Amino acid sequence: RVQVKESGGGSAQAGGSLRLSCTAPGFTSHNCGMGWFRQVPGKSRQWVASIHPTTGTNYADSVKGRFTISEDKATDTLYLQMNSLEPEDTATYSCSGTWGTSWCYDYWGLGTQVTVSS
Repeated sequence: RVQVKESGGGSAQAGGSLRLSCTAPGFTSHNCGMGWFRQVPGKSRQWVASIHPTTGTNYADSVKGRFTISEDKATDTLYLQMNSLEPEDTATYSCSGTWGTSWCYDYWGLGTQVTVSS
């Protein structure tokens, strides 16, 4: 398995912003689609956003217009810019592969905690 490193989480007030980063070695060379997910204890993992090598970006309705996913292929880094944060965005955020060969689905990481207070 390939370990990713998520960072950038923390605490924010409602209406604030945070920028998450995920370093995922090899996703560019393996032409992987990548995505961000979030999970709250006791609830199922929720897809947040993804970026595909040819079709571009997609967002969950709950974050559309507030979050922006992007990537730096030179450094194999995925980003999630989160604006207009809401308390409902509180979760552990993680990145993983969403499209491509089996190699693209072999990422794992600990995630980064985001806490939004009202």
